Amino acid sequence: MIRILLGALVLALSACSTVSPKAWERGNLARPDMAWDPDPMQAAQRSHVYTSKEHSTGGASVGGGGCGCSN
Repeated sequence: MIRILLGALVLALSACSTVSPKAWERGNLARPDMAWDPDPMQAAQRSHVYTSKEHSTGGASVGGGGCGCSN
């Protein structure tokens, strides 16, 4: 039983790591092409098209029933 608990403890502690980037890597993450939506106009257009195609309550923000009707 002790071996199992020790093994579980070793596995749990091996998953601990820091995720923050190093100081010299932060410049790479701050580049405009690394943004979720590098082009705000294109992101707005895609959101509008998605909402129009989805046509359920809330579009992209609220999950609808999928029946195709709008309330």
